Amino acid sequence: MFKQADWNERLIFSLGRKGRRGHVSPKVEEKIKRIVGDVNLLIPENMQRKSQPKLPELSEVEVVRHFTRLSQMNYGIDSGLYPLGSCTMKYNPKINELLANLPAINMVHPYQNEKTVQGILEILYRLERWLAEITGTHEVCLQPAAGAHGEFLGTSLMRAYHKLNGEIEKRREIIVPDSAHGTNPASAAMAGFNVVVVPSDEDGCVSIEALKTAVSERTAGLMLTNPNTLGIFEKNIEEIAKIVHEAGGLLYYDGANLNAILGKARPGDMGFDIVHMNIHKTFGTPHGGGGPGAGPVGVSEELAKFLPVPRIVFDGECYRLDYDRPYSIGKVRSFYGNVAVLLKAYAYILSLGFEGLKEVAEVCVLNANYLAKKLKEINGLTLPYGGEKPRKHECVFSAKLLKSETGVSALNIAKRLLDYGLHAPTIYFPLIVDEALMIEPTETFEKEELDRFVDAMRKICEEAYMNPEVVLKAPHNTAVSRLDEVKASHPKTMTLSWRMYRKKNRQDL
Repeated sequence: MFKQADWNERLIFSLGRKGRRGHVSPKVEEKIKRIVGDVNLLIPENMQRKSQPKLPELSEVEVVRHFTRLSQMNYGIDSGLYPLGSCTMKYNPKINELLANLPAINMVHPYQNEKTVQGILEILYRLERWLAEITGTHEVCLQPAAGAHGEFLGTSLMRAYHKLNGEIEKRREIIVPDSAHGTNPASAAMAGFNVVVVPSDEDGCVSIEALKTAVSERTAGLMLTNPNTLGIFEKNIEEIAKIVHEAGGLLYYDGANLNAILGKARPGDMGFDIVHMNIHKTFGTPHGGGGPGAGPVGVSEELAKFLPVPRIVFDGECYRLDYDRPYSIGKVRSFYGNVAVLLKAYAYILSLGFEGLKEVAEVCVLNANYLAKKLKEINGLTLPYGGEKPRKHECVFSAKLLKSETGVSALNIAKRLLDYGLHAPTIYFPLIVDEALMIEPTETFEKEELDRFVDAMRKICEEAYMNPEVVLKAPHNTAVSRLDEVKASHPKTMTLSWRMYRKKNRQDL
């Protein structure tokens, strides 16, 4: 049984002693002083601090020790299977990290003259062309900082398109399936549209009859991912595209599940007008943690003129940033997006090549179907929406039967998996599956690791029938046991920062 490292590590604000230093900044050289002058005079008075910030004072070794211990208490993609459904948590090749950290990259300044950054502009230009080819779109914008940001750009492009056609006042609705990612309706609402939900049919796909009823002269577009959140390919995608287009709407592709069809099928060929890509999900860059991301958006030729500025253009000799786009919606991100992240995706595509990208899709689909077959054999778990139907990149199981017979829920299974040294899958999503366990193994993990997950799931379900208290009170072997989820999420008691913690405990700020 797994036992997580437990250092009982204190918050960094409670460590250290006054006067300790981990780094001493060098003094400003006299030559720089003469040229720049007094820096304090350059900063507006209302932007200058009146007192020093209350930061912890630690030596370098204390800082290293603190974060090393925290890393040993953590579980990351390099620790083992990370089967978060719809999140595609895959291995991030370390060579890509090295490339992005080269001085020639991380020392580039966005205000440099275009002639001095021809190399990085060429990389970004090529990446746009590659992503356009992979998705079957005409042009790609690299500016969005994440998938949801890409969604907002996509819905904003819908708005610009209908406004130019003089129909924005009546086309106020965006249709989303009941299994859609939560960011889809949120992005549509942020762009000023009303959301219309269409149900899934008995096969787990968009109900064609419901879609025909939902579309009208008010329809601005449909947001859809294919394969969908159940891991099922929308077999009627061409008919869906026809229905939406004949109603005057646009078809938007949520790229969360692009990993499943990489090199095999292209959203543009299915009829999608707008396609966003999650670089971290499909092209091997880090995912989450609050750091920079990227969510490029590809569009059809008809929508290309609305893309944000600047656009990278090449005249045969020189790359430059083109701002002369009268129909552009403007900028959605400072400069040209998160270039270091995009460079990692460029290296990922370049290292795998076309055949390698196809193999990514083949192996991730193979792994998902292997898990689906093995987990179906476990008492208490069921695979709704056509259990015998092949899945793509992920499979969504239901623990409804297990809960009704033992009282052990999907949440309890997730907590108990931590005791086996495995990260839990996504739970309770999509909402159309009761007690959902959404499992996506990706192409990263080998058969032995998948078998370890299956064995753990089997043992947990056996425990649920024989000794449910063991599962209901899990985790037992982690540094932190169960949190009070009500207090952790209630506005009056949740603590999102050290400042909030001190304020709630009436400590001096």
